[in-house]
Amino acid sequence: MVATDKIFAGAIPEIYDRLIVPMIFEPYAQDLADRVARFKPQNVLEIAAGTGVLTRAMASRLNAETRIVASDLNQPMLDRASSRQPEDGRIVWQQADALALPFEPQMFDAVACQFGVMFYPDKVQGHKEAYRVLKPGGHYFFNVWDRLETSDFTQVVTGALEEMFPDDPPRFMARTPHGYWDQKAIRDELSAAGFRSITIETLEKTSRANSARDAAIALCQGTPLRNEIEARSPSGLEAVTEHVAQALAQRFGSGAIEGRISAHIVAAVR
Repeated sequence: MVATDKIFAGAIPEIYDRLIVPMIFEPYAQDLADRVARFKPQNVLEIAAGTGVLTRAMASRLNAETRIVASDLNQPMLDRASSRQPEDGRIVWQQADALALPFEPQMFDAVACQFGVMFYPDKVQGHKEAYRVLKPGGHYFFNVWDRLETSDFTQVVTGALEEMFPDDPPRFMARTPHGYWDQKAIRDELSAAGFRSITIETLEKTSRANSARDAAIALCQGTPLRNEIEARSPSGLEAVTEHVAQALAQRFGSGAIEGRISAHIVAAVR
């Protein structure tokens, strides 16, 4: 991972929330919230809350006594999340680094992370921090994207960018969002952090966008991929987005498009 992979700021939070969340995150947030709610936790920590899609899903399922601390490394993402969430006294928004959580040991019944673990520079340390703040018997839930080849939209986008920048293609999608798919590595690193009763389930869904251009804007402008594109072509973001949109339209057609996507759903117990 490179430094810019963690920067979700500027125009990114709004585009991310408006286009990416419904395209790929919403169905997995509903699934993960169901898994958390099944154990009726009273204190939940969410790591890498982003613009709050999982926060909203959990809030709709957890009871009135449950306290949710929704955290993220990037304050602009939390600002967007809190603006989207109806007033709810159960939720506290807090900027936090997943590798150095600002919480006392054994504070939470559950820790949940929606597509954020892939961004940890040190996965074992991140898992150790989740372990530290969980109560004995507490549950750790997270999801991560499967390998790049299982994501139709992202694979096409990555290929289109390789055409435009053959000498130095942007590799954010393969390197980070789709960079933590090896189930053995995930199990080994959770075990190294102290977790037991580890389960991993692979869940396929369908990603949908209103148009190929919407999908291109979402991925090229609403993620840190934007930072890589602008580093290579400071004034070329729109031209690159248009090239990617044409590649997506050629593969998936005009009008609304859809494609396969796959993720691993991970659960472990302290």
